[in-house]
Amino acid sequence: MRTLLVWLAGGLSLAGSIQVAMANGWNMPVGVTELSGNIHSLHMTIFWICVAIGVVVFGVMFYSLFRYRHAKGAKAANFHENIVVEVVWTAIPLLILIGMAVPATATLKQMYDASEADLDILVTGQQWRWRYDYLGEDVAFTSNLGTPRAQIRGEEAFGENYLLEVDEPLVVPVNRKVRFLFTSDDVIHSWWVPDLAVKQDSVPGFINENWVRIDEPGVYRGQCAELCGKDHAFMPIVVHAMEEEAFDTWLADRRAAASQEAQGIDREWAMDELMERGEQVYTAVCVSCHQEDGSGNPPAFPALAGNQALLDDRDRHIDTVVDGVSGAAMPAFRSTLNPVEIAAVITYERNAWGNDSGDSVQPSEIAERLSD
Repeated sequence: MRTLLVWLAGGLSLAGSIQVAMANGWNMPVGVTELSGNIHSLHMTIFWICVAIGVVVFGVMFYSLFRYRHAKGAKAANFHENIVVEVVWTAIPLLILIGMAVPATATLKQMYDASEADLDILVTGQQWRWRYDYLGEDVAFTSNLGTPRAQIRGEEAFGENYLLEVDEPLVVPVNRKVRFLFTSDDVIHSWWVPDLAVKQDSVPGFINENWVRIDEPGVYRGQCAELCGKDHAFMPIVVHAMEEEAFDTWLADRRAAASQEAQGIDREWAMDELMERGEQVYTAVCVSCHQEDGSGNPPAFPALAGNQALLDDRDRHIDTVVDGVSGAAMPAFRSTLNPVEIAAVITYERNAWGNDSGDSVQPSEIAERLSD
């Protein structure tokens, strides 16, 4: 019996070491939502049940191996069909499973209840960025990697949030239920933010849903958790949770900006305006494939600088950006960029890096093209 107590004490010591390791960041985060806290509690409850089972089972096993070893003259007993033992080793696991299933079922029901949301956001995965549409609010934007390419190439020191920063974070209010609808324009992606306890696949042609109610204002970061292509590692997620009044102000400002952008479709843009806006769009959306200097990454991504085929065929250039290239890695940007952004980036590509075509593309032309 003394040996068994020693083994059990060793097991308890191991459990204490595990607790310390978890406190040092080896465990899943508690998160900043009620649901994430419930998931963490369920995880820890089942984990410690497994630890207790392991300590008891291995404690008895090693005690038996040591106490009844052949070297001490122990002889194996010969018995079978012990009804009591069979009932015990069937009943105890059954009770343990029931004890685990009850809280797990309650948590799963909470996870899948996305009803009565205060805000609906459509999240669309695109190689390699996320698009957010605030349904019913006339606000939509694309979130791209914000880490400078110089850091990725090793020309600059890594920033604090290397590969976990974006140009446009997803903004949500605290203390309101936000329902996410997930889909994809190309391949399977997975939207994962550990602090929110949300990890949901974005599948082309399907709509999946999840939800969150954040308790604490702050910035929460995540990544695409599905191997979605060569730039999978460059597809971060940043969620900015604001106080409710600040969020309402932000949403009103974005609606006003979207309305002003829509009005800009019908006016004539100057070349310098298009070039300035086009450079911004190119840096955010196109640079990962075609490089900062337009040199591309052949054969998958051809060079844009000095690409005479595009410069000589303006309509083809527009079609390539709007509709993409079938069977190639070039995606269609008709649902990603608005007419102003498409016109500006095409103008930039036709006049940057020494291309100097001298012609411009107006947003009204793109709007007409999209309506066909």
